[in-house]
Amino acid sequence: MAGKKYQEVSNKVEQIKKYSLDEATKLLTELKTANFDESVDVAIGLGIDAKQSDQMVRGAVALPHGTGKKLRILVFAKGEKETEAKEAGADYVGGEDLVEKVQGGWLDFDKVVSTPDMMAVVSKLGKILGPRGMMPNPKVGTVSFEVAKVIKELKAGRVEFRNDKAGILHAAVGKLSFGPEKIKENFMAFLEAVKKAKPPSSKGAYLRSISLAPTMGPAVKVDTVAFL
Repeated sequence: MAGKKYQEVSNKVEQIKKYSLDEATKLLTELKTANFDESVDVAIGLGIDAKQSDQMVRGAVALPHGTGKKLRILVFAKGEKETEAKEAGADYVGGEDLVEKVQGGWLDFDKVVSTPDMMAVVSKLGKILGPRGMMPNPKVGTVSFEVAKVIKELKAGRVEFRNDKAGILHAAVGKLSFGPEKIKENFMAFLEAVKKAKPPSSKGAYLRSISLAPTMGPAVKVDTVAFL
């Protein structure tokens, strides 16, 4: 049944066409196939050499309308900062005890934040959190003494991004239920952050391809010319 539904909505997308952002966001809302509120995922192909460390593209951006997801946040902090994290709405707060818990296989959280003084302890989790993209990092603001500020930004819909080995960025920029206008505004905020993160050593066209897709639906190619 799901396959039949997918085929029906796929027929609405012209595979070789590159849509304007207005056309793409409008079309997205017609591509729902699941019985839940699907995320809107963006994939941006970048003109970088992903093998070069100085061409890594990473950063974070607060989306104007959030992501529509409820995040479970784990914070490594102690003393006053532990209290501050709890009061700001962190789901789990601790130190060595939580490190041991994660080492034991516990992963019931979505984001990890740490104060700088706890990173020596948190570094033990590099092999577990690193591959999952959850290791705290000062470049994206998740290593900070301003834990309350970071927690509130994450809960409000801050998105972190980092290119993969093929030089492609993937992120969720909202939910289908947001409608075309809010999806468009979230996408533009994300794109601006990606453009600002362009490495100085990157040559030629930076934005090579852009596509938007519902979690369970087909991708819609977006014309990059308007964003160059």
